[in-house]
Amino acid sequence: MKSSAWIPGPLTRLLMANGVSLLGTRVAAIALPWFVLVTTGSAARTGLVAACELTPYVVSKALSGPLVDRLGARRTSVAADLFSAVAAGLVPLLHAAGLLSFPLLLVITAVLGTMRGPGDLAKYVMVPELAERAGQPLERASGMVSVAERLAQGALGPAVGGLLVTLCGPMTAVLVNAGSFVVVAAAVGLGLPQGSGAPAGSGVPAGSAESVTEAGATGGQAPEVGYWRQFGEGLAFLRSDGLLLALTAMVALTNLLDAAFSSVLLPVWVERSDHGASVLGLLFAVSGFAGVGGSLIAAAAAHKLPRRPVFFLAFLFAGAPRFVAPALGLPLPAVVLVFLCNGFSAGFLNPILGAIEYERIPRHMLGRVGAIGDAVSWAGVPLGGILGGVVVGAVGLVPALLIGGTAYALVTNLTGLRPEWRAMNRRSDESRTVEASGTAGASGAPERPEVAEVSATPGTSEVPWDLR
Repeated sequence: MKSSAWIPGPLTRLLMANGVSLLGTRVAAIALPWFVLVTTGSAARTGLVAACELTPYVVSKALSGPLVDRLGARRTSVAADLFSAVAAGLVPLLHAAGLLSFPLLLVITAVLGTMRGPGDLAKYVMVPELAERAGQPLERASGMVSVAERLAQGALGPAVGGLLVTLCGPMTAVLVNAGSFVVVAAAVGLGLPQGSGAPAGSGVPAGSAESVTEAGATGGQAPEVGYWRQFGEGLAFLRSDGLLLALTAMVALTNLLDAAFSSVLLPVWVERSDHGASVLGLLFAVSGFAGVGGSLIAAAAAHKLPRRPVFFLAFLFAGAPRFVAPALGLPLPAVVLVFLCNGFSAGFLNPILGAIEYERIPRHMLGRVGAIGDAVSWAGVPLGGILGGVVVGAVGLVPALLIGGTAYALVTNLTGLRPEWRAMNRRSDESRTVEASGTAGASGAPERPEVAEVSATPGTSEVPWDLR
């Protein structure tokens, strides 16, 4: 008799592990700011804690692309998660011992952010390889990643985080985050096929297009390319592609505003409205679950719709209304409805961004370009928390919310008038042909200008726009 038990494949196991990691991180993202806010009463210190984790995260992720290629994605992921577990676990332990000062908390969160950067990138780099092993198209794998991320960070994470903070306290929630890193390290280290996530120089899966082209171009040996040479190639690629560069710049600005809202403005509004941490979790969870629904619909139908109108219409509902509703003093049910519409609209954004990146970036450069694009997109996030705290302290909460909503509307509407965005609606067939020819001619040092100028179709890396 055959067993009817379902055994997840390697790609599914990686997505599940990544989901657990993101779930724990989201729980901590609610617990730590809330802990600082209720113990110090300072919105500025609350934003500073978020900045001290996100700044090293951005820097380490930007620089870790070539490092992941050299050490191997699997090894990097396991090591980063184990170090993250230690850093996260120190926070409740030191607090229980009465040794957790505010400066020490900033140092620990900085270490945690430094470890998370390469760990997240390494998991992203393994997705295409495991998708090939599973016989899944890259587009479908990308969609699965987006849904898993929104479930973990936008839906379950806020709900679990709000409940844990309310019922057990913020330090227990941080301890749960530490445990999640251990679980993920074990899942990636022991649960994936042998040889997956290997260093770039050790070869690629037999039979893949890249194994054939590398062997043909280098006589069976992968070329030795220096760290800074690889980093420079990724940076040059991003700078020479007008659409990717415009997307990255726009996303960097919206992420800055999102960070100010989620880490400072919304928690301060919740506290001053005499709600509790559970309401904060509820708002994030409503947005997150709606985002999952939007992402599923986008994955099924977005390829039939014109990208540019859908993209900017989604941004219209996903951005400014969140800021305006609390500022107008709307009752809680109305604010929840706004967050529902916000999440559903936001669900259409990452699938479009993902499709654009996969179409425009050659496969062998996804790690480097993705790391740099992610880092630039997240560059404003550390400043968002600080900026939010400063503006609230200077002009008050309601003016700060209105300023944020106005800035969001201007950024997401005015940038759409630039000519680069016309390339969003082009079909992918031409770009995929160009990418294939560009990859076939690559010998470790890709000639970016030829790919960029001919392939004027939208593509993907995980350009990190997010409401998570």
